[in-house]
Formats: sequence, structure tokens, C-alpha cells
Amino acid sequence: MKKIFDIVFTRENLLAILLCLILIAIVIFTADTSPTWIYQGF
Repeated sequence: MKKIFDIVFTRENLLAILLCLILIAIVIFTADTSPTWIYQGF
């Protein structure tokens, strides 16, 4: 079990997971705001 834990939770994998969670959080928190720059030409 310790060997599997060491393989899965390497430094690079943790950084990738952290980056993925940050991107998901950005998408979730900015989804409710309407992009006004799209509608400026109309």
C-alpha cells in the first residue's frame, strides 16, 4: 500500500492535481458572470 501511495502521490502528480483543481475552481466561480466583452459590439 505504501508503494502505491508513493507512486500515485509524487510531487509532479500533486502539482498536476492542484493545477486541475485551480482551473476547475476558476471555471465554477466565473461561470455565473456574463462575459460582457462578447456583447459590446451589439
